[in-house]
Amino acid sequence: MTHGKLEAGSKLVLASHNAGKLAEFSTLLADFGVTVLSAGDLNLPEPEETATTFAGNAALKALAAAKATGLPALADDSGLCVSALGGAPGIYSARWAGPNKDFPAAMARIEEGIGSDERDAWFICVLCLAWPDGTTRSFEGRVDGSITWPPRGEKGHGYDPIFTPTGESRTFAEMEEAEKNAISHRAHAFKAFKQACLD
Repeated sequence: MTHGKLEAGSKLVLASHNAGKLAEFSTLLADFGVTVLSAGDLNLPEPEETATTFAGNAALKALAAAKATGLPALADDSGLCVSALGGAPGIYSARWAGPNKDFPAAMARIEEGIGSDERDAWFICVLCLAWPDGTTRSFEGRVDGSITWPPRGEKGHGYDPIFTPTGESRTFAEMEEAEKNAISHRAHAFKAFKQACLD
């Protein structure tokens, strides 16, 4: 395997314990003949996310999985950034929901914090591909939009019910999964990753 490209028949560790992410990436990578193993299935510990950027945290997770398994590893770090909150919750998006993943409380916290007409927001996703020797490549995706209140929609996860992408009247949580996946921050990051590492 050459650095930079994942060839058909290769194995890749997804450095995530999130079943939803595993399903999404397994589907995306199946067309390329890449087998995806998850950190959860391999009982890898989740590293402490101590970096101050999405790229830093994605690299931390990918490198930990690559070094533990001797296989290339892919990690993502993503979150919601709100202009009126100075870019928060940002890298702390999951932490705002607390250990019980209380996203309704986290969404209410955002709405309380805005308290103005400034409702601009964006989702960021950074994908990092790491090799066991410590080489990494990162790819960033972003989707701009605005905060909607009250929350709308039953689909999606996390902050999707309060995020309406630019040019749309529906929140991410009101869209079918395939629709959201076509325009999401993760889709943009994956497209860049695909062009660099798969095609």
